[in-house]
Amino acid sequence: MSDGALTVLDGNHLRAIDLSLPEAEVSLTGAQVLDLADSKASSSLFGLSLPQSLKSSALKRISLQDDDVFRLKELDREQALKVITDYITAIADELKDDPLVISVLDGYTLRLFLEDEDDFAMLAENLFTDLDVEDTGKINKNEIRNALVHMGVEMGVPPISEFPPLSDILKKHKADGEEELGQAQFAELLQPVLQELSEALAKKHFVTIQNIKIVNGSKLRKLLADEKQLNIIVEKILADGSGNTEKIRSFLEKTGTELGLPPSEANEAVALLYDAVFADLEEAGEDKFGNLVKQILEKFAEQLEASPVFHDI
Repeated sequence: MSDGALTVLDGNHLRAIDLSLPEAEVSLTGAQVLDLADSKASSSLFGLSLPQSLKSSALKRISLQDDDVFRLKELDREQALKVITDYITAIADELKDDPLVISVLDGYTLRLFLEDEDDFAMLAENLFTDLDVEDTGKINKNEIRNALVHMGVEMGVPPISEFPPLSDILKKHKADGEEELGQAQFAELLQPVLQELSEALAKKHFVTIQNIKIVNGSKLRKLLADEKQLNIIVEKILADGSGNTEKIRSFLEKTGTELGLPPSEANEAVALLYDAVFADLEEAGEDKFGNLVKQILEKFAEQLEASPVFHDI
């Protein structure tokens, strides 16, 4: 895997995880079991620190209360293994319903810039120009931090506050001073900083969650399997008069995200999805209106399962 590539975490990475317990342990506390499970899950997800919301949802899914009583409770090996198995399975199921999109920074993108003199020269020039807001041909040495912020994750640079080795690299090269630099001097400082950063990332990858939502039809499938909830949706659509396909579309465009549909205004792909689902539908009388709604939602679920929609959060 290399910088810039997006990876979807949909739970599959956790399905074949090794759930064995440390041989030496006869019993474990609830806290130790959860920590062990989190560690195993994180290792299988490229070292990602699991979001608290994901962990909480997984615990809720298996009706496990993560409180002092449980955390202090002694569990024998059989009990501990069951908790770990159920918990990691729940995390996988949560990711299936609501996948995460991550980038793994391993220094690859930075190495590409550094290996090509022309690319690096252009990068340094563009950064210097952006930072030289007063067009004096000079910037302070400490602007190197802003240069790295400008590059960002998209160009292989992790946030300084979240990757401690980068702060150490900047200190090593005394990049916090007020000394003024010209463009050539700026490039001379930037190059070793990026070189050492790429080496640090090669040793310890940085994983970041992207602000991207994936809608894959999983939530919609759950709704379709719940007849009571489905009937409530039908009643809501019919609440202000007789129903037709236009009314269904209008309702779904306004409230579909609550049901598991992507926002209708998200991007062109969503507009095309709606057009495809509502193409060639026949109107239905009130007695068959519920079947029509179900048919439409099933078409959405099928389309999203085959081609999940990505949109910015």
